[in-house]
Amino acid sequence: MKIAIIGATGFVGSSILNELASRNHEITAIARNPKKDEKPNINWQKADVNNIEELSKILAGNDIVVSAYNPGWTNPNIYNDSISGAKAIQEAVKKSGVKRFITIGGAGSLYIAPNLQLIDTPEFPKEIFDGANAARDYLNIIKEEKDLDWAFFSPAIEMHQGTKTGRTGKYRLGLENPIFNDEQRSILSVEDLAVVIADEVETPKHHQVRFTAAY
Repeated sequence: MKIAIIGATGFVGSSILNELASRNHEITAIARNPKKDEKPNINWQKADVNNIEELSKILAGNDIVVSAYNPGWTNPNIYNDSISGAKAIQEAVKKSGVKRFITIGGAGSLYIAPNLQLIDTPEFPKEIFDGANAARDYLNIIKEEKDLDWAFFSPAIEMHQGTKTGRTGKYRLGLENPIFNDEQRSILSVEDLAVVIADEVETPKHHQVRFTAAY
């Protein structure tokens, strides 16, 4: 398949890139500061996601677009930049003619109880609230999208750089609620997040819905 990955140098995007490249797909890797890669199936492209015309031309001709866009957790304007960037990417995908679109959000919008999202609990880390809130609000925006065959992925609650389980290739899927293990923890490594997304790329199961995964 021909797959475009937006945010291909980031923590999540680079793992998705590695997983899909290892499966011998033809990758267009898009970033603000693209790398050089010796792998013949990776084509790096520099792009500003807010330049819809430029981005749409790069995306055109792919079978699917995967967005791991994040303006940076230390960005003081992360909320506004996240929303504007995500909306621009969505518009560029539509303009490109690509129909299938997977975007990576956050776990904050998962429901841990009826009408209670994780982000609204007292324990939710204040330092990531703005970014998580942007992901939640963008989920509500993309729910109104009728033309694209989109899917919004919320990772496990414990999916971060400190999760050291590596690539197991095992996971369980859910939709609106976190997946918990026997110890009542919701865990997934970034390597297995990439497996989830690669599996969804190759065998689509989620259409115009949000989904999640954990061990």
